[in-house]
Amino acid sequence: MCNYIKPTIYLIICLFLNSCGTYFNQPFTQEASRIGEHSKSTNILLDLPPAKDPVEIAVYNFSDQTGQYKAVESGSTFSTAVTQGATTILIKALGDSGWFIPVERENFNNLSTERNIIRNTKQQYVKGLNPNEPPLPPLLYAGLMLEGGIISYDTNIVTGGAGARYFGVGGSAKYRQDRITVYLRAVSTSSGEILKTIYVSKTILSQAVDVSLFRFVKFQKLLEAETGFTQNEPVQLAVKDAIEKAVHDLVVEGIKDGYWSTKAGKQVDDEIVNEYNQELLEANSTQLYDRFTFKRRTDNVVNASLGLAKINGDYVNSEFKLNTRLGYKRYINKHFNLNLNANQFSLANENLFDKNFMSIDVNLEYNILPFDKLSPFIYAGGGTNISNDFNNINPKIQFGGGLEYLLSDRIGITLHAENNMVFSDLVDDLEQGERDDMYFRVGVGLNFYLGNYNTKKDLEKTKERERRKELKRIKRNNMEKALNNNRGKEEEIKPQDNSQN
Repeated sequence: MCNYIKPTIYLIICLFLNSCGTYFNQPFTQEASRIGEHSKSTNILLDLPPAKDPVEIAVYNFSDQTGQYKAVESGSTFSTAVTQGATTILIKALGDSGWFIPVERENFNNLSTERNIIRNTKQQYVKGLNPNEPPLPPLLYAGLMLEGGIISYDTNIVTGGAGARYFGVGGSAKYRQDRITVYLRAVSTSSGEILKTIYVSKTILSQAVDVSLFRFVKFQKLLEAETGFTQNEPVQLAVKDAIEKAVHDLVVEGIKDGYWSTKAGKQVDDEIVNEYNQELLEANSTQLYDRFTFKRRTDNVVNASLGLAKINGDYVNSEFKLNTRLGYKRYINKHFNLNLNANQFSLANENLFDKNFMSIDVNLEYNILPFDKLSPFIYAGGGTNISNDFNNINPKIQFGGGLEYLLSDRIGITLHAENNMVFSDLVDDLEQGERDDMYFRVGVGLNFYLGNYNTKKDLEKTKERERRKELKRIKRNNMEKALNNNRGKEEEIKPQDNSQN
């Protein structure tokens, strides 16, 4: 029975290690109401410095414009895919920011009706008793109005999973990612001009993990067990997160264009704008699925690895022996690099052959996904195989591939495998047959990235594009102001001309 209990335990540990918080905190009792959770963008909204002069703002309707209904496996449903209360979420976010004074406009008819009741009551009852009773104060009017809504809800933009089963013991993990998109625009109530339009997107993650056991432990005795969990990110929290991020960006964009400022002054304004500009550059350089449009890696790389080597020669019973490597890479462009490696390793066959070697390799390497943290790569090249006694020196070619994952901006961990084909049949000191000797190497290593980032040039290009856009926008605004001034002067001149005539 232990033969399958142990694999089951190992599989459960592997699958549940990253989600133990969900699995070991399953709800078994009723829970009391509590204050709503913060989203990931709540803190950045609350951390904004105080505004110099908060702005009165009105929101009539910030609605779901997707028109989508919740997906079900079979049948139909009239439940919407996203919340219909986005206006309420937006009003709270505006108030929480401290930069705006929201005024009630969503249910203005109710407010107007109540004010009429108060006014009539004062006129009929209070005024007769107290002639000096002050009138009902006027309503606040908004200098700014917000429009927009939830304009997209895309389902299944990324789906995937993995699973395995062996002799009735197995498990699987699945995931799905949806995406919600919010547009928010600020409109001046005095002129009707659209001052700013903010675009924010947020992904929504769903995960499912299950483990099962199906096994005959004895004759006519079947053991069957299964467990698992499903975790879905609430859509309402995703909407809240996107709206709060949009409000934060609206505040910073307003500071950037001089519509408002912080109470602390210009220095704090500049710090906030500079931090936002850096985020904006990264966002403009990032495609869907968090893929950058610039290379993450620097041009110069020093690498070291540790692995195993195994000969495929004329003797039988070859053994894995230690292999160490030091190397240097120089990127030619985003995908290709040239690398030079020095290897120290041993090749051996059980009780027949054991010898130390070193090799110098030159490779052309192709990085398949240079924009991603996890990237496969392939390479090929040539080199020289040298025995430590220098009696066996032969040319060779090698080819291989592997994976690299960036632990940080400067360090990447690699896993590689390669095959080396030597132009000699005397690597193992035995010449037999027509085929030359060869050996196989695998290893794990670290890449250390040196020098300036390749992203610097790309970021500078992006900055230049943004600067040109800003200059065009300023030029366009100046032209519009000049045209408006000329129209105003013409209107002033025309009446004078008529009077003279």
